[in-house]
Amino acid sequence: MGWFSSNKTSETPDPTSRKDRQRCWDSRDAYFACLDAANVVKPGDEGAACAETKKTYEANCAKSWIDYFNKRRVLAEQQQGVLTQARTQAESARSR
Repeated sequence: MGWFSSNKTSETPDPTSRKDRQRCWDSRDAYFACLDAANVVKPGDEGAACAETKKTYEANCAKSWIDYFNKRRVLAEQQQGVLTQARTQAESARSR
């Protein structure tokens, strides 16, 4: 077990592998679809509603990717709310 040993565990997804990246994205999409169906914005707040898809998502994606995707989902939802509010304000300003 030296610096350059090539022993990789099969439990850890390899983000450099196209197949593993695609598997991660597919499981992320399935998990987020489940969250959408449960009307949950922040991953982790769904309770037991999406337990199976969450387990698959966490098994297929690197921890750093999971953190990024989860934060990005919340941020995108917040941005959507701000954009909707801005459109509403712009429309009300035009109608005056």
